[in-house]
Amino acid sequence: MRIRPLYTFLLILLISAGATWLALPTDVLNIGGVKDDVDINEGLDLQGGLQVLLEARPVAGQDLDSDTLAGTRDTIERRVNGLGVSEPVVQTRGDDQISVELPGVDDPDEAIRVLQETAFLEIIDSQGQSIPEGAVLTTNLGGPETVQAAEGTPGASPVASPVAGSPAAGASPAASPGASPAAEPTPTPDGPVFTTIVQGSDLEDAYITTDQLGRQVVGFDLKGDAADRFFEFTSNNIGRPMSILVDKQVISSPVINGAISDQGIIQVPNAQEVRALVLQLKAGSLQVPLEVVSSNLIGPSLGQDSIDRSLIAGIIGLGTVALFMILYYRLPGLLSVVALLIYTAVSFAIFKLIGVTLTLAGIAGFILSIGMAVDANVLIFARLKEELRTGRTLDRAVEAAFTNAFPSIRDSNASTLITCAILYYFGNSTGTTIITGFAITLGIGVLVSLFSAVLVSRNFMRLMVSSGAIRDRWWYGIDHAERQAVGTGD
Repeated sequence: MRIRPLYTFLLILLISAGATWLALPTDVLNIGGVKDDVDINEGLDLQGGLQVLLEARPVAGQDLDSDTLAGTRDTIERRVNGLGVSEPVVQTRGDDQISVELPGVDDPDEAIRVLQETAFLEIIDSQGQSIPEGAVLTTNLGGPETVQAAEGTPGASPVASPVAGSPAAGASPAASPGASPAAEPTPTPDGPVFTTIVQGSDLEDAYITTDQLGRQVVGFDLKGDAADRFFEFTSNNIGRPMSILVDKQVISSPVINGAISDQGIIQVPNAQEVRALVLQLKAGSLQVPLEVVSSNLIGPSLGQDSIDRSLIAGIIGLGTVALFMILYYRLPGLLSVVALLIYTAVSFAIFKLIGVTLTLAGIAGFILSIGMAVDANVLIFARLKEELRTGRTLDRAVEAAFTNAFPSIRDSNASTLITCAILYYFGNSTGTTIITGFAITLGIGVLVSLFSAVLVSRNFMRLMVSSGAIRDRWWYGIDHAERQAVGTGD
């Protein structure tokens, strides 16, 4: 037995053992918790969740270009990441749409609200007025038409309780005795224009904190220049109210009881709205209003059914291919089945290591790549039979088979990889994650199939031939009549 094939064989065994260990479920042989962070990420169609298609609705005078849409997508992505959803997908689609996929989302209504609301924060000089909650105002940064969504779409109108300033400053909400916010007239764009002192882009950070009564509130920190402006304004207006707006709608008009510098708090009715507003403020306001064009809630039972059916299909397909290879190619076919099992373990381990989000289409791509791996072995073993029929010795026939079949394997896999690259680009540009998942798993499978066919199968064949354990050509697919025609001895 030659030394080099033996070393290669040991390397293959080591890779196979590691890949099999990683491919097993996380709770199996999880030594020291090493596999805790190594797991398959299931896509929307497998674990269920929410799929939302948002369409930009620019207001009058607003231009919608690719940069604006990309910026809005980035804001949506930051908000989604704050929701704690595993492996979300946020992509632009066409010239004016954003596709959002949220696998495993717990509260679809909250998720849609967080995604859609513009969340443009302003703290304004209310000109000495205690403006009631719910009033819609026009500021020097624009009127309500600059943030309102398309007609028929629920606008961003968070209902909030009074907003307080910095606890240290002792700011408290102003009361409006005998006045009902719903009964107050709502200023129109033709009404007074208020001056914005601080806006959402001036925030350094937003976070959940508690007020003096232990209630959850939204805390915020201001940047340097904004903090100076806010301190100057509050210092000069002690005892007078100011108003805090979200999307041009007043959510509070607290009285300034002291100078406020770089910190403040916003009170909202419940913990859910606190969390939602923090996410929106941290992510920033949307650059363009969005309308929900469609939303689909996918149940996890459908995903589990898809997994079960795909698993059955994979087992049947793999078993059928294995049976054909063994019956037709005999010993090489048996070795190719072993190489195919190693291929499956290595591919699955790579999926887990690089965090591939596995979708139903991705599973289809993986199963198709198994066929590509078998196809390479068919080319090699068919060539092997041809070489043996010409009268070559077993050793030379094996080497010639792999050498002569490799150009065909290389070219076919290269063309498949080019197709995968095109599909991946197309899926990314159109937001079609089904195509993207198919391209990724098929591409990885093709690359691993090269390792399987060229290295694993070749090494197994070399070891088998050099050991001299099986020299009868019948085991290599040559029948008795063909052996007599060739007239060779080994």
